[in-house]
Amino acid sequence: MCSTMKASAESRTSAGRRPGARTGLGLVVPALAAATLLAGAAPALADLRLCNKTDSTVSVAIGYKAKDGWRSEGWWNIGGQKCGTLLSGALGSRYYYLYAVDANRGGEWSGKATMCTRRKMFTIVGVEDCVARGYERTGFFEIDTAEQRSWTVHLYQPTQKGNGAIR
Repeated sequence: MCSTMKASAESRTSAGRRPGARTGLGLVVPALAAATLLAGAAPALADLRLCNKTDSTVSVAIGYKAKDGWRSEGWWNIGGQKCGTLLSGALGSRYYYLYAVDANRGGEWSGKATMCTRRKMFTIVGVEDCVARGYERTGFFEIDTAEQRSWTVHLYQPTQKGNGAIR
């Protein structure tokens, strides 16, 4: 999905001044308006996105190294054949970790990197002692972004005996 911002101009006149009359700001105002429109045309920030290539809704959790330590967050529900943004802005790390569950048919996309999760929405700092802290210990799969500013993960239908394809 791409959001587009539309700019609109509103023409105003002061009381007693006829429309179109020039003032000392006659050239400055159009120049400032043009500069504002050009500044708004800058490209959008990079993101970490996930495209769900299955027909089912998937629930997604992410893990990454933040300034305050390892962090895990969830859940994003992304409908079948849809994409969603997991993190907005330029990526600050090379490695990110994901865990996803097919909400309709069962099956999961998991890995060997364990992080803390829980069944309802969460943000958890730290990956140690998940169970002792009241969380579940969950295996996430690693995403190597090769230090790109943005990255999109594609999830494909899980197989009967294991994880679905991840690209």
